[in-house]
Amino acid sequence: MTSTTTACGPPPAQARCAAPTTATATVLIDDQALEEFLSAAVGAYHLITAEAPLPCFALLLGRAEASTFHVRSLVFGRNARTSDPAARQEFSETIVPRFGPAYENEHRGWWMDSTDLLKAARQAEEAGLDLLGSIHMHPDWHRIGPPSARAHVLSERPTPMDRHLFGHSGWPLNLICYLERRDGDFYYALAAWTPTPSRAPGGGGCAELDLRVRTHTPRGV
Repeated sequence: MTSTTTACGPPPAQARCAAPTTATATVLIDDQALEEFLSAAVGAYHLITAEAPLPCFALLLGRAEASTFHVRSLVFGRNARTSDPAARQEFSETIVPRFGPAYENEHRGWWMDSTDLLKAARQAEEAGLDLLGSIHMHPDWHRIGPPSARAHVLSERPTPMDRHLFGHSGWPLNLICYLERRDGDFYYALAAWTPTPSRAPGGGGCAELDLRVRTHTPRGV
């Protein structure tokens, strides 16, 4: 089980959130946006303890075209995991009974503050961009968490909890950034996922999308 799963509710009506028509879309992400998230993720990682598996979460802004998601920037917001009535109800009535008492920990999960979500939607609209979805961190919780976490190895792949929330949040694009520390250095892996419809084979899950990160390498030689 992940220590930093997401739950942000459906996109607000003001958000432009077009989706490619198939699960074979390619995701392009600007390196500046990725570096901004990695910086925040490393900062959050340093604060994680066995009692407080702090999350790192952001919304993705960009353009959605026929076969491409292009992530241009991201927006951070406040976690309303314990203050939003809908979040408390979702965790107490659905998530904890279905995925285990570990999710009673108020640090384990993310629910973006509705005011910040609306601001992000308006920011996207003003910039002529789409509000594409979300990105969140999976730390190496199986290494740094309590002994009970050792058997649940995390990666850039979605957990059962992630698949549940991807399907219910309504976002067409969900990025997972796995972050681990080895000998004092940080390493990461990144993957992109889109929910699959319930009528699809194995419905209620998610499909992996091809992912490309832009480089600042000079174009000409």
